[in-house]
Amino acid sequence: MARYTLIIGNKNSSSWSLRPWLALRAAGVPFEEILIPLGRDDSSRAIKEYSAAGRVPVLKIEEGGSSHTVWDSLAICETLAERHPEARLWPEDQFNRGEARSYAAEMHSGFPDLRAQLPMDFVRTVPTPDLRDATKSQIARIIETWMHALEHHSDERGYLFGGFSIADCMYAPVVTRFRTYGVAVPSIVQAYCDRIFALPAMKDWEQAAKREVESGLS
Repeated sequence: MARYTLIIGNKNSSSWSLRPWLALRAAGVPFEEILIPLGRDDSSRAIKEYSAAGRVPVLKIEEGGSSHTVWDSLAICETLAERHPEARLWPEDQFNRGEARSYAAEMHSGFPDLRAQLPMDFVRTVPTPDLRDATKSQIARIIETWMHALEHHSDERGYLFGGFSIADCMYAPVVTRFRTYGVAVPSIVQAYCDRIFALPAMKDWEQAAKREVESGLS
């Protein structure tokens, strides 16, 4: 049996770490985590002990006497989907699967103004800043895609493509941003956000993020 270790950054602020962490929880496989506090003088050196890319997250897979490393959130999620098809981390229908992958890829490579102006701050709530036009446009795009998926591909389970998938993992940090900065969303989107926050994995992550903030780590 494979042994998984996920190397992550601060739970209050590392949006990229949250994504594969949720995928691992959704896959239902045991894993260890190593948290490297970000923004410190030795952070980069500590991360490079696990990956030459110098960024988190990193997944270490130990199996059959050998060790393998996968880095980058989406690459880790794809690896987990391949290794654990029973978890159904992508939709079964090929066209829905292709669209879900497009959703994940768009999040992975896009929305730079949203990231810059509304960084993840999981446990805090602050007044909505004066949003740039580009940020408003990117928020509108996200809401548009969520509404389309929820109206055309979802089911009684209530996630973007029915069951919880990698697409939901990729957008979970955006759900937290909308709460943190008081971004108003339509009722169907708010219900979706509430379902994401209700996930046991999200609750566990939030509790850990709160402990970070209380201890001064984040």
